[in-house]
Amino acid sequence: CRLREEFDLYGLYKEGDIILGGMFEINFKTVYPELSFTAKPEQLRCERFDFTGFQLAQSMAFAIEEINRDPAFLPNITLGYRLYDNCENLAVVLRATTALISGEDDSVTDYSCTGTPPVLAIVGDPGSTNSIAVSRIVGLFRVPMVSYYATCSCLSNRKEFPSFFRTIPSDTFQVKAMVQIFRHYGWTWIGVVVSNDDYGLYALKIFTEEVNKFGCIAFSEILPRNNNTSEILKIIRTIKESSAKVIAVFSTGAYLIPLTEEIVQQKIRGRQWIASEAWASSPVFHTKELLPYLGGTIGIAVRRGEIPGLEQFLLQIRPVFDTENNLVNMFWETMFDCKFQENTNNQNLSDVLNSKICTGSEDIEKSKTAYSDVSELRASYNVYKAVYALAHSLHNLMSCEPGKGPFQNNSCADITTVQPWQLLHYVARVNFTTHYGDRVSFDENGDALAIYDVMNWQRADDGAVKTVTIGLFDESAPAGQELTLNEDKIFWNFESDSPPRSVCSESCQPGTRKATRKGEPLCCFDCVPCAEGEISNHTDSIICFKCPQEYWSNPSRDQCVLKEIEFLSYGETLGISLTTVSVFGAFISASVLAVFIYYRNTPVVRANNSELSFLLLLSLILCFLCSLLFIGQPLHLTCMLRHVVFGISFVLCISCILVKTIVVIMAFRATLPDNNVMKWFGAAQQRGTVFVFTVIQALICIIWLSTASPVPFKNTQYQNSKIIFECNVGSITGFSFLLGYIGLLASVCFLLAFLARNLPDNFNEAKFITFSMLIFCAVWIAFIPAYVSSPGKYSDAVEIFAILASSFGLLFAIFAPKCYIILLHPEKNTKKALMGRA
Repeated sequence: CRLREEFDLYGLYKEGDIILGGMFEINFKTVYPELSFTAKPEQLRCERFDFTGFQLAQSMAFAIEEINRDPAFLPNITLGYRLYDNCENLAVVLRATTALISGEDDSVTDYSCTGTPPVLAIVGDPGSTNSIAVSRIVGLFRVPMVSYYATCSCLSNRKEFPSFFRTIPSDTFQVKAMVQIFRHYGWTWIGVVVSNDDYGLYALKIFTEEVNKFGCIAFSEILPRNNNTSEILKIIRTIKESSAKVIAVFSTGAYLIPLTEEIVQQKIRGRQWIASEAWASSPVFHTKELLPYLGGTIGIAVRRGEIPGLEQFLLQIRPVFDTENNLVNMFWETMFDCKFQENTNNQNLSDVLNSKICTGSEDIEKSKTAYSDVSELRASYNVYKAVYALAHSLHNLMSCEPGKGPFQNNSCADITTVQPWQLLHYVARVNFTTHYGDRVSFDENGDALAIYDVMNWQRADDGAVKTVTIGLFDESAPAGQELTLNEDKIFWNFESDSPPRSVCSESCQPGTRKATRKGEPLCCFDCVPCAEGEISNHTDSIICFKCPQEYWSNPSRDQCVLKEIEFLSYGETLGISLTTVSVFGAFISASVLAVFIYYRNTPVVRANNSELSFLLLLSLILCFLCSLLFIGQPLHLTCMLRHVVFGISFVLCISCILVKTIVVIMAFRATLPDNNVMKWFGAAQQRGTVFVFTVIQALICIIWLSTASPVPFKNTQYQNSKIIFECNVGSITGFSFLLGYIGLLASVCFLLAFLARNLPDNFNEAKFITFSMLIFCAVWIAFIPAYVSSPGKYSDAVEIFAILASSFGLLFAIFAPKCYIILLHPEKNTKKALMGRA
């Protein structure tokens, strides 16, 4: 077989026993030939030489030279290299790939299929999209490919890319580093701009997934491939209109330059830019014009390293007139802005006269460019590690003991005929430490250990941008300690000189909960106060928690406190007032009793059985005093006594009045001829009747207390914010019988007194009894709805008021007229006056 044609590629070459391939971005502009369709088109041409890219290629050459100088490393084996410029163009990348794996020989015979292939492994490509294309080709032949700058997470897929490795961490870890920074500063409302390639689009996918775990994406924009101005202006408009103050950018420099130019044009300030490793340390953006707008940018950069001896090696370069090393002369011509005589033959006469001729003796040490700058070796250090990873793999392959090898029948590989798939086995298991102290190994996906420097763009002495290392992200560090930042060294490009706030909605404080806004991201929400009885005790709570049954929320709704226990106490105004009235009523009753005892022999007192009057006054004293049992904290004893004493006292009182009414009626009946009824209802029968009526009520109370006695009860249902400490009556039936019996006696008494109200007498007591019973019944009928509708302690106050009102009604209606006569008109306190006619 013969090669029909060779690709016109820019490269570097050094012969060796084993050749390693490499691809680097040295020129970043591709010139396509004119298509006349009348002649064979010329090949692609690359322009705009990049010194940084050439330094990377030279770093690989240096690493191989260093390995060859070490007699203990790969003894008797000399490594060579064949490096190509990819021109940042996929078509050129694919041509370089086929050139590497096919070789440069003009003809291919059967003998060409023995021995080692043209290249045993490849270092590169730096671009993710290019690496995907190249890896799919070389993966078919299991040629190890170690990239030093391709970060797309998609390349971790071992099924698609079985021979791909990298010495730069995957975007998955880069995103994790960014997310740690966002979390550290509380940034939850984040914009993102990505390049329209595999690097940017895959990064956007992972970034969105990670950010959505704690925050929201305010907007996501994709940079146009063709630098379309209208698309750039659309992105600028989105940035200006968004409330997000923090913007992450995943892009290579070529995509980003038009956007940064428009940012300067429109003077967009007040944004915190977060740079991916593809442009965080790129010198393209370190200009004076960008400092006011991109100053303060925080970037993720690959780990910086040191390569002793590299600077001297870089400065030793001299022109060579060899087509396989044409990149050297291209570098020289670009560095010194001149042309070699050999390269002027194909140029116009005017161009030759205007161009300076290169002599080859120019002093490179006087030229300060990115090529000779070794102060920030990041990508170059990754290239260095990639070469050493392949070299260590070859050394381990050579160290295999016969009979203990990893291949069929425990065989070892022969270094003179080693195949890519054999080397691949050792690359996957390589593990060593560089002289700088960094460990190099690959996980099951071919990814390197994730270590990043965190950079900050600050003002240099000349007014341009300089990058300062402000922290470190180490994925292998203990959980929670992956990110370390030196806060004092960070420059914030804001008037406040402090980190910005970037949230859609401020955090909801304790006592409130988040309520999402319809149609907006989860980070945009309103803070709704917790309802009564509910709390939230931490920031950004999504729900409010109900307090336990005996607890209630405090006014700020951030803590559950014991509910206020409410009962009618002696210390409050209402309790003091009712106590005073009760004692006053008891005192009045006792005073009337004292008056009656003192004037017990007078006609007014002796009329209608004075014993019943004394007993009635005693019962009224008990009625007044029993109301005190309803005041104060409910106890088991007071709960049992309050209704029992109340019931028995009032039955005793009503019984006395009922007997007095009966006596009045019977006394008038006894005045009729042949009527001897009074002898059947004398003093003994009257006392007996009162006793029987009272005993019945006592029996009702005994049965009630023995079956279901009243007990103290904390009522949490009636009022949510308070515990109503009350007495539970226990048995509603027992309580109903107690009140019903009092009502029955009062009704009978009222009926009899009403019938006897018109009996002829100058001092008819039946009228006063009728009036007193009218007051009594009116009070207790009004009591029922008032009691039911009164909340908490006020129900007890209503019951006390009913007791006091009815007691005062009986006291004044029955005894006020008698006291009036006894004390103020003693002349009427005679038998003649009482028996006289009106």
